[in-house]
Amino acid sequence: MTDDDPCPCGLPAPYGRCCARFHRGADAPTAELLMRSRYSAFAVGDAAYLERTWHPDTRPRRIHLGRDRSWTGLDVVASTGGGLLDQRGTVEFHAHHRDGAGDDVLHELSEFVRLDGRWVYVAART
Repeated sequence: MTDDDPCPCGLPAPYGRCCARFHRGADAPTAELLMRSRYSAFAVGDAAYLERTWHPDTRPRRIHLGRDRSWTGLDVVASTGGGLLDQRGTVEFHAHHRDGAGDDVLHELSEFVRLDGRWVYVAART
């Protein structure tokens, strides 16, 4: 993926001006932007970013990206909290992907918190 390619997260900015800035070290200012950048990290194979933005209490020992899976689109359904002045937030989304079995959609309601002033992913609610 180049900086000029469309960002996988679905926002209109190219990757270099959208999620790449977070992958390269900038902090996402909202829970939704963190969730979008994490989706993009799955799409571009950036396991280090996923680890960095996962709460240490819930982060798995190993992050498996599933090399046979391609991420094909993201739809944000709803969000609560997660703004510039919030400490907690949730983002509900549909993450579209394709693998050897065909097309599928992951529906998730993700929880986020601020940890040391930065948004981190905690867990998926079921």
